[in-house]
Amino acid sequence: MRTTVGALLEALAVRLAGPERPPARTEARDLIAAVLDAPRFWPTAHREEVLPSEIVERIEAAAARRVEGMPLQYAIGQAPFRHLTLQVDRRVLIPRPETEVLIDLVLSLTGGGHGIAVDVGTGSGAIALALAAEGAFETVHAIDLSPDALAVAQANLAAIPEARRARLRWHQGDLLGPLRGLTVDVVTSNPPYISPEEMPALPALVREWEPSMALVAADDGMALIRALVPQAAAVLVAGGWLVMEVDARRADLAAAAVRDDGRFAAVEVRADLTGRPRFVVGRRTET
Repeated sequence: MRTTVGALLEALAVRLAGPERPPARTEARDLIAAVLDAPRFWPTAHREEVLPSEIVERIEAAAARRVEGMPLQYAIGQAPFRHLTLQVDRRVLIPRPETEVLIDLVLSLTGGGHGIAVDVGTGSGAIALALAAEGAFETVHAIDLSPDALAVAQANLAAIPEARRARLRWHQGDLLGPLRGLTVDVVTSNPPYISPEEMPALPALVREWEPSMALVAADDGMALIRALVPQAAAVLVAGGWLVMEVDARRADLAAAAVRDDGRFAAVEVRADLTGRPRFVVGRRTET
């Protein structure tokens, strides 16, 4: 049977309709475009195009997963980040658009990137891969406690140009433990910062599907941030940068943790694209 893009759009809009989802026609369009790895509005502009049966089956399978409540990115198995298309599943957090600002911060603070960069809690590999693809770093180390997350990140190596892939180094371990004894130029992290008490209030798409170990931290969400700061100070060169994405409600606490360490200067809270305080940066002082 011949299935056109337009016919599939209409059928999926009916299947995807629901009170807790975006407008069904919009979501149907986005789902088709994502599976086809096409621009977002491609399905609307190509309604008469006939799709191969195997592509229709993939799109319908993704729609079935979405109807079950799975986040769209998990349903289609991929998510955009900067110029990359990354594989994602329930082993890793879904990359968020606000995290893209962290890449701009790192590249700006480091003059386009130089030396050695580290991404702590790499998850899907989004930050590490973007730094390797866009920066001039000699090496980018990506660390995660979860071997399952590292497997996803390593699979995403194919998302960046082949000539840049040799820059990546993968490590399984806790915070900066795997790099003990190494000296680096920048440490980045988007660590867990939600307290256990806050989990029930998170949106169901996050609470029920994304990995809790990548979301939740003890000490009112501050445990991993407070543990990371002294470890970062121990590995950074003088003049090196610590750049963290944090919860807007805890940005001042995170900045205080960096200042209180005593080995950082130029500690600042930076805003995301919506004006919320979401990033903490600090420069390692001379030893």
